[in-house]
Amino acid sequence: MMKSKDNYILKYYQGIKDGSIIAGKWIIAFYEYIVKGLKEKLFFYDAKKAMHAIGFIESFVHHCESRNDLLHLELWQKALVSVCFGIIDEKGMRQFREILIVIGRKNGKTLLASAFADAMIYADGEYGAKCFCVAPKLEQADLVYSDIWETIEAEEELKAITKRRKGDYYIESTNSSFKKIAFNAKKSDGFNPHIAICDEIASWSGDAGLKQYGVMKSAFGARGVASKNAPMLVSITTSGYENGGIYDDLTMRATRFLMGDSREKRFAPFLYMIDDIDKWDDINELQKANPNMNVSLSVDYILEEIATAEQSLANKAEFMCKHCCIKQNSSQAWLSSKDVEKCCGKHLDLDDFRGCYAVGGIDLSQICDLTACVLLIEKDGIINVFAKFWMPQERLDDAIKMDNLPYRAYIERGILELSGEHYVDYKACYQWFMSLLQEKEIYPLQIGVDRYCAQMLSDDLRASGFHVDDVFQGTNLSSVIEETQGRIANGEINIGDNDLLKIHFLNSALKIETDNHRKRLVKMRDSMHIDGMASFLDAMTMRSKYNAEIGEQLRNE
Repeated sequence: MMKSKDNYILKYYQGIKDGSIIAGKWIIAFYEYIVKGLKEKLFFYDAKKAMHAIGFIESFVHHCESRNDLLHLELWQKALVSVCFGIIDEKGMRQFREILIVIGRKNGKTLLASAFADAMIYADGEYGAKCFCVAPKLEQADLVYSDIWETIEAEEELKAITKRRKGDYYIESTNSSFKKIAFNAKKSDGFNPHIAICDEIASWSGDAGLKQYGVMKSAFGARGVASKNAPMLVSITTSGYENGGIYDDLTMRATRFLMGDSREKRFAPFLYMIDDIDKWDDINELQKANPNMNVSLSVDYILEEIATAEQSLANKAEFMCKHCCIKQNSSQAWLSSKDVEKCCGKHLDLDDFRGCYAVGGIDLSQICDLTACVLLIEKDGIINVFAKFWMPQERLDDAIKMDNLPYRAYIERGILELSGEHYVDYKACYQWFMSLLQEKEIYPLQIGVDRYCAQMLSDDLRASGFHVDDVFQGTNLSSVIEETQGRIANGEINIGDNDLLKIHFLNSALKIETDNHRKRLVKMRDSMHIDGMASFLDAMTMRSKYNAEIGEQLRNE
């Protein structure tokens, strides 16, 4: 590996490690991944390619607001550019094709995005290279697009070979172009971009944003085969307010990746965010979200913004989003694979817990999905978790294909059962709890059910002597979620060898309300299942809510 003086990645990383550079946990995690990957030769560093991109940017790209001199990259920017342009795979192609940069306002993100576009089109040496500046509206897409033209006009060498046409900037010698586009999935089909700049994705609404991003990403397929350097999809943004959109999707992917729980190899997330929400007005903490502090934004400016934020909750929310990069109701991965592995162990046998007291949880499927029931039995300070799943017969083949999980193997192991032809018969849950009582002599003292659970099931359980209570799966479970996290970290949760429950633990994410830190359970992605975790939290809620009445019995001492 090269010495740090020749490698801005290592120089930046060493600054983080010796404390001369303040960075947040996600940036530290990413650069630790990069440094480790270089040591283990998962990918390689090409100093020539990195310096070629940096050299071009600093020689040609100009500031566009209040000044027109050449852009001088700061160390954090040189490290970022070095990762994106200088880290290569075994074939010599760029390792990272999908880039996410979340950063505070006034840190030069639009200029940096335009610099990426300029370097990819002018310096890559690709014939027929196309750049698309993408946003919900043309006015937003025009921000990066206009910065690109400012650089072209400021540099005679670029201006001489670039023609400004009605719909694009065109370089005839290489048949390359820059174009701005607003959302229109149909018109985007068939595009073959060398680079796409997705600006302010935090404001891209719901399905429209997800579809547009998907269209641009899929358009890279053909280009990746023909390209000498590999195409790049760059998303750059502050935080925002939109829920369930591409920003949430990318940040959940990013946090899962940075926690070491993703197989992705082409994704490079740079999450410049504060770590401690309670320190939102602390200048040192704010440097984590604003790496260009004292360069493009001053401490005085930040202090003025803090003073404004203190005037109202609305102002504070805006400050948290735009200067701290903390989204209101933000979603992020919850449990790391290391945490979940702590919960796994040898096969659990109900016969070993005869005569024990327990609590239960139920998460019913909406119509034809998975249904889960969970039983928690504490013994010797460890909460042992038994989970049973059901699925309708007609759903099995499709579920195997869609979820890419060995459901037939789970059936053979007794983790999963088929119940009903078209939908799960709720009586399967009832019969399972009855069998625990009658066959295993295990006594569920409370059963928590989602409040939207079938009323008939609750009535049948109560009629058979079970104590059943409704659980609302919302932010009211914050304390239960925190207790669960603590117990998992301490090795006090044991799910045995239940691989399906393990997957549901890993699929779980949290949506966090910024103003009060309250949390609720969500899926990492809409297609994922978390029924096992939902029923587990239902049961944990029963332990917490009724601790005064049944806590001693539940310890089974």
